[in-house]
Amino acid sequence: MASFMAAGTAYSHYELPMIPFYIFYSIFGFQRVGDMIWACGDAMTRGFLIGGTSGRTTLNGEGVQHQDGHSHVLASVVPNLMTYDPAFGYELAVIIQEGIRRMYQEQEDVFYYITVYNENYTHPPIKDVNKENILNGMYCFKKASKDLVKNFKGDPIHLLGSGSIMQQVIQAQEELEKEGIPTNIWSVTSYNLLHKDYRESIEEGRESYLETILKNEKGHFISVSDWITLLPDSLAHLFPGTFSALGTDGFGLSETREALRDLFGV
Repeated sequence: MASFMAAGTAYSHYELPMIPFYIFYSIFGFQRVGDMIWACGDAMTRGFLIGGTSGRTTLNGEGVQHQDGHSHVLASVVPNLMTYDPAFGYELAVIIQEGIRRMYQEQEDVFYYITVYNENYTHPPIKDVNKENILNGMYCFKKASKDLVKNFKGDPIHLLGSGSIMQQVIQAQEELEKEGIPTNIWSVTSYNLLHKDYRESIEEGRESYLETILKNEKGHFISVSDWITLLPDSLAHLFPGTFSALGTDGFGLSETREALRDLFGV
């Protein structure tokens, strides 16, 4: 962390802009050296903190001291820290590109915390996705079948996924639509930034980004993530329908990743 801070403040001390990437087990970040990360914010450090093997269920079998389900909650208290939890490679690329632009082109006094996982899966190409929506914290990844929407008489389902748990969300959509229930998938890249924007919208007397993109939606909203439910629950009152969160509250001791996810219901 001292090296990260030194490199991240070199633009000021030595007029030598550097772009440090500090990659670590996410559980060993804010929980162990949170005071140093707070000091980085205070010193206007610039750079990227990358929390590897994040999520409570992706690195099972090594004991609960390795299973991070709450670093984004701890990260939320640092005012100038931009926190993201991307599910796909293109989201990660967009976030890093924007971070470099903001910190080194626009000279903004922010730094980034990005969580990445420990699971292999297929990453789709970027298609018809507004990059601003990725950066704002949430966008519609896949819409429900138009035929199901047309013929279904009840309310649709909206699944909110992030990180590697997005794979379970995609599978859930397939199963629900086989049963004739129209289901939309939303990729949530940052619950913290959605909440920060909501707080700012109150002060500025405007509609929040989340309220704007959900203005014409209705139905049942279900958040599924590898984090404790405190993270999505902070936004529960903004959804235009019923809201419930599935997460990884508690320790969780299971032999396999599948068993651990079954234990938590994600």
